[in-house]
Amino acid sequence: MLDFDDIKLAHTRIRPFIHETPILKSESLNNLSGAELFFKCENFQKTGAFKARGATNAVLSLSKDAINSGVATHSSGNHGAALAWAAATSNMRARIIVPENTKQVKKDAIVNYGGEIIECASNLKSREETLQQLVKDTGAYFVPPYDDEQVISGQGTAALEILEQVEDVDIAIIPVGGGGLLAGCLLGFSEDKVTTYGVEPEGADDAYRSLQTGERIPEHNPNTICDGLRTTLGSLNFPIIQNLVKDILLVTDDEVVRAMYLLWTRLKIIIEPSCAVPLAGLLRNKDLFSGKRVAIILSGGNVDLTQLPFH
Repeated sequence: MLDFDDIKLAHTRIRPFIHETPILKSESLNNLSGAELFFKCENFQKTGAFKARGATNAVLSLSKDAINSGVATHSSGNHGAALAWAAATSNMRARIIVPENTKQVKKDAIVNYGGEIIECASNLKSREETLQQLVKDTGAYFVPPYDDEQVISGQGTAALEILEQVEDVDIAIIPVGGGGLLAGCLLGFSEDKVTTYGVEPEGADDAYRSLQTGERIPEHNPNTICDGLRTTLGSLNFPIIQNLVKDILLVTDDEVVRAMYLLWTRLKIIIEPSCAVPLAGLLRNKDLFSGKRVAIILSGGNVDLTQLPFH
């Protein structure tokens, strides 16, 4: 199983290629929450999301044969763009399978970062079958979006940066979809005993249900505004989360939209709905965080500006 040393190694490997994203603070949000908040702004990361960390670590860990064959994945969101960018930095070919209903702005991002798009039907079965055929035909190396040791280790480097940037962190709050960011950061925080919560939408609550029952429960019909969190908790991530997380908190989409609006207006930054989930979780459970120094990871800022959930 992965451990803290894997996160340290990943940080050494990817540090020359990624941004050390800033920490932002807000007195008004501190007053509103009753805690001292430190926002880790992964919306300022390469490709606009934390996914660049895991994708870069995965690409830099490949064998020479894999590098020659290129990489492939299926993604309709941030992982596809991140892998395209990471592959381009190593002069590798990246083939990204996307559902045919993927928004043009997301397809454009993948192409602009150097990726090649292959469209498929808009269901998981088609995505997986298309990927399998692509790997068989080309020999490309599959880099999963979250259920991969190198990806998990890369995502966890955000925790190491928080510890370098903020003294005496009491608590960290992290969104959870596939669980790569949460699992990686749990390992990254493990040596410093930072109490860590995951937060997810009520309409995609498989991590919460999995933690309650003690076994991983797949998410079949997610229904949430948080498109980046409509994924099933990864099989590699679940045991890490089960062993190390304090708890998984739930929020409604209305609470997410309110938190998103607060972050846009108080921090003056662009963030996507999934990114607002941790603040929504804190505001719903203020008593858990009162008087504490709380690090919140803002996971990304790739949002369609023509379809904002508030006006």
